[in-house]
Amino acid sequence: MLDLIKKTMLTGVGLALLAKDEVEGLAKELVDKGKMSEKDGKKFLDDLSKRYEEVQNKLEKRVEKTVKEFLKKADIVTTDELKALKKEIRELKKAISKDE
Repeated sequence: MLDLIKKTMLTGVGLALLAKDEVEGLAKELVDKGKMSEKDGKKFLDDLSKRYEEVQNKLEKRVEKTVKEFLKKADIVTTDELKALKKEIRELKKAISKDE
């Protein structure tokens, strides 16, 4: 199930990258054909890059939240939870050994 989620995430990111590449190609084509000045084309690409990064960050946060919710519903232990349990066990072992 985790593999399916991972593949879905990668597909979404891949589509976003593809769309960005296509828009960049369109902007370059417009500059080459003279329908957009080189300065306007550069500004357009800069704006596109900024927006892409914002959308990518939002997507990553949304995917991370969704995966965490899935793991919680599926009752799967996360690495952080496992580390916390190991730490607690070590502390309990120390406390027991002091009492003996």
